[in-house]
Amino acid sequence: MNTLREAVDDYLRMRRHLGFKLHEAGLYLSDFVTFMEQHEAPFVTRSLALAWAQRSDNVLPSAWGTRLGHVRSFARHRQATDPRTEVPEPGLLRFPPKRAKPYLYPDAQILGLMEAALDMPSPNRLCTFLPRTYYCLFGLLAVSGLRVSEVRSLELRDVDLDAGVLTVRESKCDRTRLVPLHATTREVLADYIDRRKRHWADRPVSNHLFVSSRGTPLDGARIRLVFHRLSRRIGLRGEDDSHGPRIHDLRHTFATRTLVNWYRCGKDPERLLPVLSDYLGHVCIANTQYYLEGSPELMREAMGRLESRWEVQS
Repeated sequence: MNTLREAVDDYLRMRRHLGFKLHEAGLYLSDFVTFMEQHEAPFVTRSLALAWAQRSDNVLPSAWGTRLGHVRSFARHRQATDPRTEVPEPGLLRFPPKRAKPYLYPDAQILGLMEAALDMPSPNRLCTFLPRTYYCLFGLLAVSGLRVSEVRSLELRDVDLDAGVLTVRESKCDRTRLVPLHATTREVLADYIDRRKRHWADRPVSNHLFVSSRGTPLDGARIRLVFHRLSRRIGLRGEDDSHGPRIHDLRHTFATRTLVNWYRCGKDPERLLPVLSDYLGHVCIANTQYYLEGSPELMREAMGRLESRWEVQS
């Protein structure tokens, strides 16, 4: 019988062949196997799985269930070849999820963020194009509702300026979708791509739309770091604030504005919610319904629609 580590490798390899990325699962299960080896345990037990899921000082209780869930999925697979394996029951370590309160950006703050990006210092020639890069990146996030991971993964081949469409490939849940672009966004992207070609004309560069000063794809952590610095510069966050408006809130702002505009145009947002869900790349429409919450403006429009229906009925 193969070892627990070999079994984890086989499990991950099999599922990745089926199309699952399993980046997080791979990290967690590798750490779990190390924990099991330290305890000289050759097979999964419920007690050790629970102990591992709760052992890290750096992991919040809200993540315990996620950690245990990865072990549970592997244990089900392992039990077929090692009957000694104990599969932790569903529902253990359940912790009510806490969603961050969304922040809805007014236009002035989005423009302020983009203008601050253009004013970023360029310490050397290699960095001179970064201000334009972040200007367009933050602008595209605001007008498209894409995830940060989706924008940083875009390649030049994914931008069809003639058709006015972005191809978002294998994003969350391995889904590929087409995202239409407004004419003004196409103009800005066309100008950006032209400037990008000129800047990198005599040096090797990645095919990604947005690249670092070294010509490599932008790192997600770096994008967030720049966002936090610019947020402080324009007053969205205090100098010592560890929390504040998030870059992901640009996506929430886009979705909320779409719903508000539908109300104002006399359309029924609830009936159109599946359209927005597909556009945002959600697998479950319940994830899109989250955007119905947290906006006073959206609630006013909804109440206005409800009151008008009452007037018609009376």
